[in-house]
Amino acid sequence: MNMLIKFFNRFAPSFLIIAAISFNSFGQANNTEPWKENQLIAPAVLAASISSSRATKPVIFSIGPDAIVKGSIDIGPVQEKENLQKLKEQLSKLPKDAAIVIYCGCCPFAKCPNIRPAFQVLIKMKFTNQKLLNLPKNIKVDWMDKGYPMNE
Repeated sequence: MNMLIKFFNRFAPSFLIIAAISFNSFGQANNTEPWKENQLIAPAVLAASISSSRATKPVIFSIGPDAIVKGSIDIGPVQEKENLQKLKEQLSKLPKDAAIVIYCGCCPFAKCPNIRPAFQVLIKMKFTNQKLLNLPKNIKVDWMDKGYPMNE
């Protein structure tokens, strides 16, 4: 029994480290989001782009219930087939390297029924410069409450 306790005391920290690394790698490998971290755009960055007279403006699609962000095109919630088709039609008019930003903001990312189908359409249509507006809580908290540019 003493040998077992000595073995455990000696090697337990190593096992814990290996287990933690393995668990972290497993979680990262199973990321099911269709976007990559570098495909998220911070609200402050998009707001600065919209407000700048010199910046190239991306094409911004609201794929949720309301077009809040200034200059955004109102598609409607893409969880509805007719709105998803409307998004596809709008995208078909753009070059594959167009700067595109999509957003919803109806609810936290984890629960949003609109961002994943819209982003998957961008991937399937082979766009190369798409971003998802990073609204982890919702459009009110992450955009409106900060005073960023809005449609009137």
